[in-house]
Amino acid sequence: MGIARTQTTTTLRRRALQHRSRTPCLGGVLLRISGTDIGELGDAPMQALHDWLASSEPVKLFIDARAVRGASIDVSSEWAVWLNEHRAQLTSITMLTGSKFIQITAEFVRRFAGLNGIMWVCTEAAVFDLEIEQAQRS
Repeated sequence: MGIARTQTTTTLRRRALQHRSRTPCLGGVLLRISGTDIGELGDAPMQALHDWLASSEPVKLFIDARAVRGASIDVSSEWAVWLNEHRAQLTSITMLTGSKFIQITAEFVRRFAGLNGIMWVCTEAAVFDLEIEQAQRS
């Protein structure tokens, strides 16, 4: 696993999986995930986000998962637990999915973590991109 960190970007890679997070604007974090997530990065993506959240006010979290092919049940459960534990640091969560399977998985995470009312799942990139654009303006 390699970690490259600049002032605004953290990239985690392992074989067919990549997590990339950055701050698109003051008060927001963009997490881009691609590939198939079966847990090979362990808690590194969550730890990178935790480090950023610990040093900021509550933020809007944008998860771009349009290039995700799959995620294991264990990984989805771990994200649900992590999001629930960090909900006080998140003003909202907007997730873009690229397949029906990932959409259903995201809906499971939202329900399991009790994130109704702060987590939205998008299936259209234009809607997701507009949300980020609006966050950058505010």
